[in-house]
Amino acid sequence: MFAQTKYSGNQLAVITNAGRFTDEKMQNIANEMHFSETAFVQSSKTTNNGYNVRIFTPLIEVPFAGHPTLGTAYVIRNFLARNTNERVIINTKAGQIEVTFQILTDNEELCWMKQIPPTFGQKFSVEIFQDLLGVVASDFDSKYPIQEVSTGLPFIIVPLKTLESVNQVKINQASLTQIAKQVKAGILVFCPKTYFKENSLHVRVFVDMFGIPEDPATGSGNGCLAAYLSYYQYFGSPKVDAKVEQGFKIRRPSTLYLNADKVLGKIEVKVGGKVLLIAKGKLL
Repeated sequence: MFAQTKYSGNQLAVITNAGRFTDEKMQNIANEMHFSETAFVQSSKTTNNGYNVRIFTPLIEVPFAGHPTLGTAYVIRNFLARNTNERVIINTKAGQIEVTFQILTDNEELCWMKQIPPTFGQKFSVEIFQDLLGVVASDFDSKYPIQEVSTGLPFIIVPLKTLESVNQVKINQASLTQIAKQVKAGILVFCPKTYFKENSLHVRVFVDMFGIPEDPATGSGNGCLAAYLSYYQYFGSPKVDAKVEQGFKIRRPSTLYLNADKVLGKIEVKVGGKVLLIAKGKLL
């Protein structure tokens, strides 16, 4: 998911016909797969026009995650529904997520998910986060706050200035334990410097609180980032049309597309990416 070529992007296992599994079995399977997330489609039948899907990290179940939502919609469309519908509805514990499909000029397909409206939570001091991330105060972009944002799963958005400072980040587990007492969230750091000039932002995401030290491509986190960019008019207006690179530090280069804008006083967020099928199989 969010891959330009095979063996890049964020890995995902999608298990169909999973309604017969207990919570414990799904958690065990997710831990055995040991990808960032494993998605379980409960039935090939729809409920409220959508497909019930549960999402597990190797450690816990989460109410929503981005790349499992997109990847699961792709599997449903191509292997369960077996039609060319332009949209699939995924019922997550965070709410219904609409996924649409766009054919690009090179005949490749881009999947887009419309995330639930963002909420903006508490702000954090630079002092706390320089210790947490292992960087210095001058590495932070002081024009923008360090803030918790959620579009179904909370992330703390951290604006840095340079690619060097983003690459330097290393999570201090002792500091993370203290922050976890205030909020259970992933941490997304970003900067406007990139490896490739066609990209708008470089991102790294750390989800230690959910059992994932560093994530190669994070649809939920980048949805929070898109909302943050729109709210604070990072690109000069509420409109966001950005291409994000992620996963380079862990050798899983990924590309995500962010769209956001303020419509009738509310921020609307979409995150897109490509899906590449690597393998099919059967659980024994």
